[in-house]
Amino acid sequence: MEQQVHFLTLSTADLDAARRFYVDGLGWTPLLDVPGEIVFFQVAPGTVLAFFEAAQFAQDLGTGPARPAVSGVTLAHNVADRDAVTALTDRMAAAGGTVLTAPEEGAFGGVFHALVRDPNGVVWEIGHNPGWSVDADGTVRLS
Repeated sequence: MEQQVHFLTLSTADLDAARRFYVDGLGWTPLLDVPGEIVFFQVAPGTVLAFFEAAQFAQDLGTGPARPAVSGVTLAHNVADRDAVTALTDRMAAAGGTVLTAPEEGAFGGVFHALVRDPNGVVWEIGHNPGWSVDADGTVRLS
């Protein structure tokens, strides 16, 4: 198996809330949007993030009516500077997100970050780490 992930699919209890948050609030453009079922977003070269309506997600997994919750996972978005952390945190809150941790110094590695939960419980870390960078081709450089 090659060291790659092409799709990240998250169960969502309220697909319409996810759509409002990401499309209307953050300005994302869906790669494919199937109302009542799933919405896909191209988030990087070769990587798609999908929000799948919870009951259909459970059916697809064969778990019956159980509604899996997002747990123990954060998605991270790195920005160019500390002011961008604050600006994006504010935008996510205005779009319906809940700020769990206001922009602050992180405990590790010189990061300045915030944590924001989307309307369906997905937690995003918005961070700036001067020792990390993302190249134009998407390559992440950690130092």
